[in-house]
Amino acid sequence: MSHVFTRRRFLVGSTLGAGALALSGCDVLDQNGDIDAVLRSAEQLTMKAQRLLQGRNALAREFTEADISPSFRVNGTSVPDSDEYAVLAEGEFKGWKLKVGGLVERPQEISLADLRKLPARTQITRHDCVEGWSAIGKWTGVPLMSILNRTGVKPTARYAVFHCADELERTLDGSGRYYESIDLVDAFHPQTILAYEMNGQALSIGHGAPLRLRVERQLGYKQAKYIMRIELVDSFSSLWGGNGGFWEDRGYEWYAGI
Repeated sequence: MSHVFTRRRFLVGSTLGAGALALSGCDVLDQNGDIDAVLRSAEQLTMKAQRLLQGRNALAREFTEADISPSFRVNGTSVPDSDEYAVLAEGEFKGWKLKVGGLVERPQEISLADLRKLPARTQITRHDCVEGWSAIGKWTGVPLMSILNRTGVKPTARYAVFHCADELERTLDGSGRYYESIDLVDAFHPQTILAYEMNGQALSIGHGAPLRLRVERQLGYKQAKYIMRIELVDSFSSLWGGNGGFWEDRGYEWYAGI
């Protein structure tokens, strides 16, 4: 417990420190166009420090069946407002296929039934929302590393990007569609899974059916729901706001480690 507490104090302190730096020197930084670079540098420092403290392969705490929360609120979208998604849901996602492409050797399209046939992992973990609430749930799914090993990741790939079915903002250019990303360190972490079950039941629509990401060492907004496609990329330059995620394009930090 003391290790977690110390790490959280460090993260909070580094975030506040970056904010104070930005505020105290905002005029100079803004004039020089350097404020984003300073904040991103602080974020990189936070990520590197956390991984140094806990280790790249350290596991998030796992709980027992008795610890599962009696209720687990739906965060973000409760149901995607999409005709395509509505048709898939009506058919119990039998027509859905996970598309994996980008910087991979063997692009794939994998049905939900075929995903369920692959070796699975079950883990009981705590979901920490940036809004301040937490809940413990039991997740079952395919380790992301299994899918990436199946497709073969090209040496130039640096990030896995998750393109989702929900659109949080109606925009002409599609920038309101939800997406998220993680680097290959987290992509190959044993607790990073593509979950299709929650608490022993098929994933509900509210919680992200047919497939959602669980990257247990990061905050809730990284746990992308309604995944349609995974793309391996070498940078975020071609992705909407260029910051690696829907919320990141709107000011959130890309690395949301806890």
